[in-house]
Amino acid sequence: MRGYFAIGAEGLSKRMNLGTLMRSAHAFGASFFFTVDAAEKIRKAPPTDTSKSPGHLPLFSWDSVETMDLPRGCQVVGVELTDEAIDLPSFGHPLQAAYVLGPERGSLSEKMLARCDHVVKIPTKFCINVAMAGAVVMYDRHRAMGRYADRSLTAGGPQSDRPGHVHGGPIMRRGRIVPGTQNSGA
Repeated sequence: MRGYFAIGAEGLSKRMNLGTLMRSAHAFGASFFFTVDAAEKIRKAPPTDTSKSPGHLPLFSWDSVETMDLPRGCQVVGVELTDEAIDLPSFGHPLQAAYVLGPERGSLSEKMLARCDHVVKIPTKFCINVAMAGAVVMYDRHRAMGRYADRSLTAGGPQSDRPGHVHGGPIMRRGRIVPGTQNSGA
């Protein structure tokens, strides 16, 4: 899968949610995990993170929206139930993204919403647990950006194999084909 993604939450207060969300982030291949304005007691991985994800992906704990220091080009995608938010199944995921969820029993702050490049919502009747919402978002990204066969229109598995990799044309530098690239004759 091309690109990278991170996932985090603003204002978390429950260690169990942090651990479960970190474990899911590790399982789905996140590049890093973050918290913004989290309760002091949960700024490190709790015991519910049985995959020991901090040994596999960095954990950043920022004090505020203003101190968030994301890589250049990384788009912030808020996950929030608002009327203006894009339904997750219709959303085109950015190649470089940091998904941010709101706190338990709360919403993303106005400052965080202003920082977001996009806001998506999971089309549910009511809010779901923050760790579960994070897993749904990561699954949707994985499904949308992975190279999978088209979903079957009827019950059961796909009717065709996964599409093969498509190679690009030759890479040109100063009018010459770079040795070792496709169609270079090397």
